[in-house]
Amino acid sequence: MHDDMPDMPTVATLTELEAVFEAERGELFVRWSHGPSADLEQDDDKRAQSSRDGLTGVPLPGLSANPLRLEPWWADRPLRLWLARRLHDYEHLRELRGPGVRPWVLRGRERARGPDNEPLVICDRPVAWISDDVLREAEELVNAQASPEWGPLARHRRPG
Repeated sequence: MHDDMPDMPTVATLTELEAVFEAERGELFVRWSHGPSADLEQDDDKRAQSSRDGLTGVPLPGLSANPLRLEPWWADRPLRLWLARRLHDYEHLRELRGPGVRPWVLRGRERARGPDNEPLVICDRPVAWISDDVLREAEELVNAQASPEWGPLARHRRPG
């Protein structure tokens, strides 16, 4: 459990994440942040549920999140690899956003698209924390694919 949401379970393995995915059968997203308490706090009688554009600081109409939804082109490939990739894609956000940032699964609705074409969602319900063990397992599975052309979507500064 995490202090932020003591009643929210923590997913400890990719197998557990697969089970959550199968059980929820809805629009699930992964959010990298300080958690639901910070993201869903009340503000002027409405939910804040807003991210900010990293370049301009403009408030965005929803929480930046990564969809877990399986795409039809994935066909009958392993759900486990799909989920591992979705986690690994944005793992750099932990370092970028600072101490205390971790991934959590939410059930929500897409409201708009952000400047990086990411879904901006309204959280209907926090579902589960994702443990560091799951992130390590995801990284191992992604690395086992041995693709020289693929890696996390981290932005890199150009030498100035």
